[in-house]
Amino acid sequence: MKISQGLTLLPNVDAPATGSQINKTLKETNQSFGQVLNQALSDVNNLQREAGNAVNKMVTGEAADLHEVMVAVEKARTSFDLLMEVRNKAIDVYRELMRMQV
Repeated sequence: MKISQGLTLLPNVDAPATGSQINKTLKETNQSFGQVLNQALSDVNNLQREAGNAVNKMVTGEAADLHEVMVAVEKARTSFDLLMEVRNKAIDVYRELMRMQV
């Protein structure tokens, strides 16, 4: 599933993704997890930049439509929140791995 500027999410977001679904998605795109994460960071950065530009245009009077500005800001906020949750889960997984006894 594509969202906005190419931000890619796993299909079937209603159900938790299994490891095999994630591997299948990564294989279909021929990208490593690091590349997917890097692309997501880039997409979030672009959305943040677009939201900043929209706000600047609104302040200077160039943009007359408040709705478009609010949509750009909400897209940026939502994508950033998603990225932060992915980061939090990755940290949780790392901590859990460090707790395992070998």
